[in-house]
Amino acid sequence: MQKITIAYGDGIGPEIMESVLQIFKNAEINLDYNIIEVGKNIYKKGFNSGLMPSAWQDLENSKILLKAPITTPQGGGYKSLNVTLRRKLGLYANIRPIRSFYPFIKTNFENMDLAIIRENEEDLYTGVEHRHSENSYQCLKIVTRQGCEKIVRFAFEYAVKNNRKKVSCFSKDNIMKITDGLLHEVFNDIAKDYPQIKNDHHIIDIATARVASKPQNFDVIVTTNLYGDIISDVAAEISGSVGLAGSANIGQEYAMFEAIHGSAPDIANKDIANPSGLIQASIMMLNHIGLNDKASLIHNALFKTIEDGIHTADIYQDNISVKKVGTKDFTKAVIDNIGSKPVKLAKANFAKSDNKITNHNNKINNIKQNIAQEKTMIGFDLFIDYNNGLEQLIKDLTKLESEIFEVKTISCKGLLLWPVSDKHMIPNSINGLLTLRVIAKNATEKVSNIIKDKNIAISHKDIIDILQYFTQNNLDFVKFEGLYHFNGKAGYCANQGE
Repeated sequence: MQKITIAYGDGIGPEIMESVLQIFKNAEINLDYNIIEVGKNIYKKGFNSGLMPSAWQDLENSKILLKAPITTPQGGGYKSLNVTLRRKLGLYANIRPIRSFYPFIKTNFENMDLAIIRENEEDLYTGVEHRHSENSYQCLKIVTRQGCEKIVRFAFEYAVKNNRKKVSCFSKDNIMKITDGLLHEVFNDIAKDYPQIKNDHHIIDIATARVASKPQNFDVIVTTNLYGDIISDVAAEISGSVGLAGSANIGQEYAMFEAIHGSAPDIANKDIANPSGLIQASIMMLNHIGLNDKASLIHNALFKTIEDGIHTADIYQDNISVKKVGTKDFTKAVIDNIGSKPVKLAKANFAKSDNKITNHNNKINNIKQNIAQEKTMIGFDLFIDYNNGLEQLIKDLTKLESEIFEVKTISCKGLLLWPVSDKHMIPNSINGLLTLRVIAKNATEKVSNIIKDKNIAISHKDIIDILQYFTQNNLDFVKFEGLYHFNGKAGYCANQGE
């Protein structure tokens, strides 16, 4: 018997999880359940991850988690349980299929049917944040080539398996040219392996607007962690309700299934929550573990209930819906429809179709090996907490005597402050850390990221020597970033204004 780990969660979580389990029971789905406690109560017990240490063994035994929404306390050093689970279990791909239920749920987009494939382990959601000074804070956007390749490959494989026709990549590589640029580059490369699938790329801001206004133009969307989180909520909301969509988190060994909405503590224990999102997630789970007939049974019962106009408050509309019900009565209606099929909405027959959410590990593991590039360090960016004014800093730096280095630029938050041809280009107020770009002499052109002589290199000892000078002159440096070129191509951006 298949083992499943169950987490009831917080807020409306216990109500909608109970709904799913009742439906499973009446559909004669026999699973070996193991219940773990997660979320708010665990945080209160002092476990900042929201999960008891013993729960990891339960997850190790089952490999499958069906999780209701949880509440992460704001502030106080608490880590998101969702992010922790996705990263610790290696759940690199988040799948969020979203479709309209027109004409039975009000929406402006009757032909909307898309799937959002969201990278799950990287980007700003790694939670690597620092405070450097009285005024300066940072959150690191961490992206790897391997992470981009895995999620893009997954998206194309998903499109093939589910008879989808197009994959669209969303990024902001017109601004974040290195990190988002990597995703776009990898997307273009992998798309060549799937000539039967159309592909295109969109800048995230206008892409979000287009998803909100013309979602029927999209089929499969692949994007980064943060963008995917935002886009999927926008898409779910315009489909009729954010309460309708489920999601799957897929990794090499583990899988987690959940609704995309939150724990909604304001409506907890009021018998008004819509369990459809978690029901849809459970259907994805049943498909994943090979119970395709049971997945079809529940899919058809849920869609028949919606088609019958039996609706919870979030989707109820006069002149469209037939009856407004609470969580329990909605669950009962789904149970009563087990064995029935919708007439107008899409019927499911997962056992006889290619509609699958497999992890495609045989293809994902076949990541192309990159040709080794020569990595050469030519300098560093030194972030300093300095409050004596730009002119005084420039005077201090003129005292620097080095046969190896020169201070190429001074900037603040990426904006060039020195050297500038016109002092009017310097903002009146400079808030944040100042950045000294220190580069080996004659290594670059006037613009600091154009390599002039790729044979020039520096050592870590050279850096230590010059850092001693900064220390002796009481410069409070709080962060160091090495500047490298790879086969003569800079691995860093120029400052704005160079």
